[in-house]
Amino acid sequence: MRVVYGRHPVEALLEARPHEARRLFAGDGASPRALELARLAKVPVERVRADRLQALAKTTHHQLLVAEAEDLPNAEVEDLVPADAPALVLALDSVQDPHNLGALVRSAECFGATGVVFPQDRSAPLSAVAAKASAGAVERLALAKVVNLARALVELKELGAWVVGLASEGPEALPEVDLTGPVVLVVGAEGEGLRPLVRRTCDRLARLPLVGRTGSLNASVAGGIALYEAFTQRARRRAK
Repeated sequence: MRVVYGRHPVEALLEARPHEARRLFAGDGASPRALELARLAKVPVERVRADRLQALAKTTHHQLLVAEAEDLPNAEVEDLVPADAPALVLALDSVQDPHNLGALVRSAECFGATGVVFPQDRSAPLSAVAAKASAGAVERLALAKVVNLARALVELKELGAWVVGLASEGPEALPEVDLTGPVVLVVGAEGEGLRPLVRRTCDRLARLPLVGRTGSLNASVAGGIALYEAFTQRARRRAK
């Protein structure tokens, strides 16, 4: 069982995966929409005080809602590549901050990614903290936790996708790379970037053009910008 807390994560759970929710704990003034979704899904609701919610969520940021649910299903790599549209997969190489993990999943879902793949080791877990940071996007997107990320990238290549790694020293600027076909965008660890084997597995390395003196971006910001670039390229192609 897992714990989900916060208005948007709980509402997303009850909307996208109602059959996996087991119980909802709600404080006075909790989101009416969450309570209505729980009623429609026949999820038991228990009214509790704020201190009980804090104990369940292990944080004060519960927004008067905590749910117990079955563990998130783990998607297979091939599930990330649909048959009816070009895949847009986000691969996370050792992103270890749960807030960054959640923010990246949120950006992936917002910009139409078909899924996210990340390693089971050397990665932040899909915890309640990551789910809260994703604003519920973890409930709506295919997520594949794999033993070996480089091997998963090879499998995605065999399924027809190009693998583009984000690297500050990449020879091409990302807007110069065609992202309209099946593509995997790989974001590296905070501060360390892509691991050598993952880097070698990429078909090409691309950089985000920067003009400031800071020289680098937060992993979740870089991933969000890359996903938006893919989104806009695809939108322009559809408009032609």
